[in-house]
Amino acid sequence: MGLVHRRKTSVVQIGSLNLGSDFPVRVQSMTDTPTSDVQATLAQTRALIAAGSELVRWTVNDDAAAKGAAEAIRLLREEGINTPIIGDFHFNGHILLRNNPRTAQRLDKYRINPGNVGKGRLHDDNFAQIVKIAIDKGKAVRIGVNWGSLDQELLTELMDANARSSKPKDFSEVTREAMVQSALRSAEYALKLGLPKTKLVLSVKMSVLQDMVAVYERLAAACDCALHLGLTEAGADIKGAVSSAAALSILLQQGIGDTIRVSLTPQPKVPRSKEVEVCKELLQSMGFRYFAPSVTSCPGCGRTASNYFQYLAQDINSHIKLKMPLWQKQYPGVEEMKIAVMGCVVNGPGESRHADIGISLPGSSEKPIAPVYMDGKEHKTLKGDHIKEEFIDILEDYIKKRYGKVSL
Repeated sequence: MGLVHRRKTSVVQIGSLNLGSDFPVRVQSMTDTPTSDVQATLAQTRALIAAGSELVRWTVNDDAAAKGAAEAIRLLREEGINTPIIGDFHFNGHILLRNNPRTAQRLDKYRINPGNVGKGRLHDDNFAQIVKIAIDKGKAVRIGVNWGSLDQELLTELMDANARSSKPKDFSEVTREAMVQSALRSAEYALKLGLPKTKLVLSVKMSVLQDMVAVYERLAAACDCALHLGLTEAGADIKGAVSSAAALSILLQQGIGDTIRVSLTPQPKVPRSKEVEVCKELLQSMGFRYFAPSVTSCPGCGRTASNYFQYLAQDINSHIKLKMPLWQKQYPGVEEMKIAVMGCVVNGPGESRHADIGISLPGSSEKPIAPVYMDGKEHKTLKGDHIKEEFIDILEDYIKKRYGKVSL
């Protein structure tokens, strides 16, 4: 992680996975299928895991969903898939976990929202029931505060105290404080009930970037619990991806965050795994983790009259995506490789030399040749109608020689 030092947190064990400051920032996602539909949930879960999700959360909102979750987890484990599965509970989690002991046992973590477990005395009673089941089953708990469902009794308490203050704060500031206090008070109660800190994760999700960053910074300063990061209701497509990346990167750069999720509004014909891809690209772009070789490619300008470099960059990225399942097994370390595909002489040779392997395609008025660079030195010059095929062959040979396992 370079110069970024992770905020020190306890190791948290969730099923077969460890998280915390001693481990990589983990990627999490959530299905949008009815969990009662076992086959649909399994299909989407497998796709998310294949894309790189290290934890997957399922909605458990009624008895049918609880029973579906138990059955789906059984089938996953029979397939040899041990990715931790999280049950997302709202309103009635205490009832569902109590009435479905197989579900309680098979889930790896329970997500509790302190804003909707009940009101008054029932709030603490219902919350305690879930935590005690988690303790009994040895399960992890995420206390997930959301400002869209913030504990209104707590907010009213803080608002009343603010109104009596000689220097009252504005509504936004009190709301931020209520978010943090909801997480801290709930965590304190869970620990008092006997939940080990090694089974506790907190989150304080908001949909406005500056609010979300502010509450996570305060929470991180106030406790050493593991934190799950997310900008809730981030939106769709570019807006959702950019907003989430901006928010998460601010916190990650401060060493805050142990798991992350990018919550994208689903789009027709766009796979749910898109949010996993955004998470991985974010972590890789910041140098925190590496999942596949990165491609530096030219943005194009008036010097790049041909669009060949555009297609070549696209083809190289497609080739990497296709070959990574095999490369991961055969060539450990290949995910940290850097490739450059450039479009003219201005930055082409320089970027290609900085990469492990790169190609500088000719721009306007340049000779129709494409020098290839390896490890900072010019290796070969390509020309003609088969530059793409030749460069891919050179790339494959480079990977084999550099990352191939040495037989002893």
